[in-house]
Amino acid sequence: MAEQIPLDIPENPKLAQNITHFARALRKAGLPIGTGRVVDAIRAVEAAGFTEKQDFYWTLHACFVNRPEHRTVFAQVFRLYWRDPRYLEHMMSMMLPAIRGVQEERKADAGEKRAAEALLDGVERDQPETSEEQEGETELEIDASQTASSEERLRSLDFEQMSADEIAQAKRLLSCLSLPVKPIESRRSQASHIGHRIDRARTLRAAMRQGGELHDIAKQKPRPRWPNLVVLCDISGSMSQYSRLILHFLHTVSNAKGAGWAKVHAFTFGTQLTNITRHLHQRDVDAALAAAGAEAQDWEGGTRIGDCLHAFNRDWSRRVMGQGAVVLLISDGLDRGAPEDLAKETERLHLSARRLIWLNPLLRWDGFAPKAQGVAAMLPHVDSFRAGHSIASLEDLASVISAQDDVGEKARLMSALSG
Repeated sequence: MAEQIPLDIPENPKLAQNITHFARALRKAGLPIGTGRVVDAIRAVEAAGFTEKQDFYWTLHACFVNRPEHRTVFAQVFRLYWRDPRYLEHMMSMMLPAIRGVQEERKADAGEKRAAEALLDGVERDQPETSEEQEGETELEIDASQTASSEERLRSLDFEQMSADEIAQAKRLLSCLSLPVKPIESRRSQASHIGHRIDRARTLRAAMRQGGELHDIAKQKPRPRWPNLVVLCDISGSMSQYSRLILHFLHTVSNAKGAGWAKVHAFTFGTQLTNITRHLHQRDVDAALAAAGAEAQDWEGGTRIGDCLHAFNRDWSRRVMGQGAVVLLISDGLDRGAPEDLAKETERLHLSARRLIWLNPLLRWDGFAPKAQGVAAMLPHVDSFRAGHSIASLEDLASVISAQDDVGEKARLMSALSG
């Protein structure tokens, strides 16, 4: 832990109220903190006393942190909330490039910016006017005027046209989305009073316990199971902005509880195929996407869709495509390889999947037509062809992902292709 800066304890510190507000900031930053933990923290500080900042830190840490990935966020919120002026200046400069130069330059660690946003929500922001004011009590006023974009406009706005502030708002909205799926009836069965099948074995066992007399007929029904979700995401230069936000959404899906998916497997491809599944399972979204970006060395490079699909079909298909997997292929379909090879690999992928859904950001154009060779080669072998350029398009995907009859724009484009 970093060196602790002594705290100035006021005459009437009102620690209970401050600890309550501190817990609210932690909850806003992503820690699962309820009323019970706040009460425990107040009682713990009352018992431990408030003499040393380090003791105070670890007392609250013991009450509010129960996962390793929460330690970083807690540390950043603690330093900000309990008035470390130099660190507050550093965090504010990362949030607003206009006030850079107040402190030494460095990149934010995972969770730091999220901690600053949680604490500075609703605070008026402005740059200090003079250096004399900086030497005295550090008091940062920041302009927090709302953007002109409404939430409804933001939902339909193209990811590539978003400003930095709009991207931050979009990430918050994406973290609230879900991708639910309906269970599949398996061949295995389970006991049920309302089942339509006769459970012969259980019926006979019950009769044998009654001297061979048959008093009741046991029923059974198919046992439900949930499919895997396999995501293949294009991270080439033309797809980079879409890929970053879609991967943010996939992190939410990977860590969602009760979403229904058995497992979520994620791969990126540009000039090579990269498995980033283990990185998306990290709870902290900043750390997860940073690790995924470091793993994939072909960000914003060229595109070899056919070669990457071949690598997936050869090396990963049998490992992750069992149990009726649903495949999301996220790409613009612009490939320089041989179209016949691309069509062959897409067909093989389609035959291995329960459903193959293609999300293409080019569908944002009303006059989109399958003129590119890559698009024309892949289109006949997908079950559904949908747009993937905005929050609204991902919400539409969530509503139809379990619909077996959904084809999206495929029918219209196939007719244009044949015509």
